[in-house]
Amino acid sequence: MLRLDPFLLGLICTIFLATVLPCHGAAVPVFQWLAIIVIAVMFFLQGARLSRKAVVDGVMAWRLHLIILACTFLLFPLLGLAAHALAPGLLQNDVWMGVLFLCCLPSTVQSSIAFTSIGGGNVPAAVCAATASNIAGIFITPFLVGLVLSKHGGSSGNVLNIVFQLLLPFLLGQLLQPWIGGWAHRNKKLLSLTDRGSILIVVYTAFSEAVMQGLWHRLPLSQLGLIALVDFLLLVCVLLITAYGSRMAGVPLRDEIAIVFCGSKKTLASGVPMANVLFPASSVGLIVLPLMIYHQIQLFVCAVLARKFARMTQESAERLPAAGEPQKE
Repeated sequence: MLRLDPFLLGLICTIFLATVLPCHGAAVPVFQWLAIIVIAVMFFLQGARLSRKAVVDGVMAWRLHLIILACTFLLFPLLGLAAHALAPGLLQNDVWMGVLFLCCLPSTVQSSIAFTSIGGGNVPAAVCAATASNIAGIFITPFLVGLVLSKHGGSSGNVLNIVFQLLLPFLLGQLLQPWIGGWAHRNKKLLSLTDRGSILIVVYTAFSEAVMQGLWHRLPLSQLGLIALVDFLLLVCVLLITAYGSRMAGVPLRDEIAIVFCGSKKTLASGVPMANVLFPASSVGLIVLPLMIYHQIQLFVCAVLARKFARMTQESAERLPAAGEPQKE
């Protein structure tokens, strides 16, 4: 049975809280600095948890990873730009910027691996590919966002903000990984809760600013439906291209499953903090809306798709003994 992601439910509650009780006055700079601190801590812990072996493995299986990286950082932005060119007036400008920002983000880690496992795909490849995507995203996403938005009248954050709030904490965590990596892995569940708590703080700060700027007066309900439609069509296009493209290229089924799930995901966990760094505070609330909606859509659609892949891999495995029977003595 499909159910609402608990984390997304927390985000919805946070948005509701920001709507009825936004931070204002003297509380605003406090929450802004708190958001900066928790983002830095989050990326530091990501670096601390990532083993050197994962980095090396992510580089070694280069062919599969290049396909997934091309889907994540090339196919998605091209589809986003094409959608914007075809229907520029369909969504508000800041919302379109959010869709284009979504297209520039790296893949998820946990859900990509989980769905690959459920579908019977190449789990080790999914682990390495999703990890490689997240590492590359720290460098590639800010560059892509600047490139894409400069072509469409948007603006991204100061490069120094990206370096100090994202890159340096990550590199520091990776530098200290041999000493604190074991502690980070032993406390993975606790750190996962702190990561999600950090994102909720960032979302509350961003949406408080947006509400004070008149977010819900500027965004009619019909826009939410249109955002969901654009997100859904974007996901379907990527799923079709990755699935049929893999088959045309003669990729084995297990690798195809990894490509489909790793190549179609977009990370909410890293995306929200990145948006807070890359965009003006007054725009962040609208810009992360397409990402939050896409997050839930990808979970629903990929849950169904994983079950279909599981049946395919099971049928494929059942045919193997039959194919080998004539060779038995």
